[in-house]
Amino acid sequence: MSNQYFPLLIIITFAIILGALVVILGTIFGPHRPTQRKGMPYESGMVPYGQGTRRMTVRYYLVAVLFILFDIEVVFFLPWAVAFRDLGWTGLSIMIVFALVLEVAYVYAWKKGALEWE
Repeated sequence: MSNQYFPLLIIITFAIILGALVVILGTIFGPHRPTQRKGMPYESGMVPYGQGTRRMTVRYYLVAVLFILFDIEVVFFLPWAVAFRDLGWTGLSIMIVFALVLEVAYVYAWKKGALEWE
């Protein structure tokens, strides 16, 4: 293994061991007084009725995917902004095209009503 990855391996190993240690200590020393009332699902202080799961509409997933899609643009804009002066006009023109494509996608989703929450 390369020497440059050794510190990363140590950090990952330490994080896994520490996480496992915290879970094990919480299980061993944590309070264990289960009751029937504690085992019930909590729903705004009301007695639960019906199934605990329900079907979600496709609109919910569509909004989630659109959020992720438009949120990923930050991953591309931040490094571009940091290296803006080094990229010159080529980097600026490429980012303008990227932003225009995102804007077209945003307007399309808006016109289709994908961003409406009912």
